[in-house]
Amino acid sequence: MAGLNGARLVESLQALPLPEPTQIKHTIPEPKGQRANHQRRGSKGGRPERFDKAICKRRSEVERTINALTNFRAMATRFDKRAHVLNGTVTLASIRLWLRP
Repeated sequence: MAGLNGARLVESLQALPLPEPTQIKHTIPEPKGQRANHQRRGSKGGRPERFDKAICKRRSEVERTINALTNFRAMATRFDKRAHVLNGTVTLASIRLWLRP
């Protein structure tokens, strides 16, 4: 797309296929004021609230684990060029996290 002028660029971007909608539910709770506004407006209040506390708890756990793994220098810098070496690094870091007091 480097040699396209503005009009042709817009046309080429419009020709791109749109991604298909997914069935992934959001897991971040809405603010109280936003929830109250949805309830006050009734059926015209926007999307219905579909917050699942168990999914949010699991998502938080996964995020915290990934953040803990990035504290290991080899994981944060990704020096490994081969998949099996990276897999071993992740496994070793996970074991160290699991055995940590």
